[in-house]
Amino acid sequence: MDALILSRIQFGANISFHILFPTITIALGWVLVAFKLLSARGGEKWLDAYRFWVKVFALSFALGVVSGITMSFQFGTNWPGFMETVGNVAGPLLAYEILTAFFLEAVFLGIMLFGIRRVPGWLHTLATVLVAVGTTASAFWILVLNSWMHTPAGFELRDGVVHATDWLAIIFNPSMPYRLAHMLLASGLTVAFLLAGLSAFRWLRGDRSAGLRVALKTGVTMAAVLIPVQIFAGDLHGLNTLQHQPQKVAAMEGNWETRGNVPLLLFALPDEQARENRFEVGIPNGASLILRHDPAGEIPGLNDFVAADGTALHPPVAPVFWSFRIMVGTGVLMLAVSWIAAARLWRRGGFERLRPWLAYGLLAMTFSGWLATLAGWYTTEIGRQPWLVQGVLTTEAAVGPVAAPMVLSTLVAYLALYALLTAAYVGVLFHLAAKATAGHRLEPAAPAALDPGVRLATGASAHAPQPAE
Repeated sequence: MDALILSRIQFGANISFHILFPTITIALGWVLVAFKLLSARGGEKWLDAYRFWVKVFALSFALGVVSGITMSFQFGTNWPGFMETVGNVAGPLLAYEILTAFFLEAVFLGIMLFGIRRVPGWLHTLATVLVAVGTTASAFWILVLNSWMHTPAGFELRDGVVHATDWLAIIFNPSMPYRLAHMLLASGLTVAFLLAGLSAFRWLRGDRSAGLRVALKTGVTMAAVLIPVQIFAGDLHGLNTLQHQPQKVAAMEGNWETRGNVPLLLFALPDEQARENRFEVGIPNGASLILRHDPAGEIPGLNDFVAADGTALHPPVAPVFWSFRIMVGTGVLMLAVSWIAAARLWRRGGFERLRPWLAYGLLAMTFSGWLATLAGWYTTEIGRQPWLVQGVLTTEAAVGPVAAPMVLSTLVAYLALYALLTAAYVGVLFHLAAKATAGHRLEPAAPAALDPGVRLATGASAHAPQPAE
């Protein structure tokens, strides 16, 4: 493989690892705010839940910061053409993230983690709120930049370099509201199933504490409420994508010719050489009905996006086609599991109705939010190819002169490290859950008494050049 493909794989690996942790901290920050506010009304069970989940937040925040640093370095090493061409837009947006989100997190994270017994209750609650605001603000600015790369607006090109002409148009570009809503809801669902899954693990080990019960009920309720909202937001996002990036939608649907009455393909093997699908299994008129709200609605075909010399101007079809179906399939499974669990838990004597088969189902769904988020990001980012910034800068034009063997060696090192860290992270989460089940009181204490993951969180956040959300 050449340096371009290897650099794409390397950046994809880095962002895939990185996004796992902000996806947790964005929504978990607000869950902790809710736990803290409810505990102020005299609910010790909510404070018990806070004490456990603040550790999960700290560990997730630490890994998000560290992985974000390595990702930002690649702008200079592997993709210098990106900043050379669009740095006048990308640079300020990243700086806005630092000036807003990072300062809030850097100042108040320590109070949130270690101040529960050292500062007045109102100040600790305020610190928790401001850290949550910081994680959301960070997500906002990152998604502004990412959305602008898909639907650029408010700029002009001078000698091949992008210059901003309208910052409001840049920030509120055509896809930003849809992408922001979709991602925030994805974070909420990721945290909902993490809450439910780890709580189910504790329940299966015999924990029947009040703190465990409220965490489990919170996770199941969040999931049951958010998943239909996410389905609706995803539909709106798809319609926006159809308007601005029709070639991506054509790849998602595996549709080769522009036509009406397009089926919703449940299974197919796209063949780019033959320009057709093999072994199609679909619902007649389904894609037209979803995308045009008309069974005879016309859907663009991939063959409309081929240059005169035969060069494909659309993304690789199979990865986009399958990642989209993994995302949707995971969402349908989330809907089924969360509604079944909610129906049982919200009845009278709900926890007595919780059966092992349902608890094991929730446990199996613990990291389903990660799967759906990664599949969604692969759909949208691979679906932008061959562009890095739609209509402005191709991926090939942005790659740097780093030799392929060098990229390959660092890629292997990254993959090995990320696999180790992911396994360690998951192991620590279940270790904390098992420890809580055994009756250990998990609460922020002096830094010297904390586990290495939390010490890393506070140390890393103090020195990171930008927050990793």
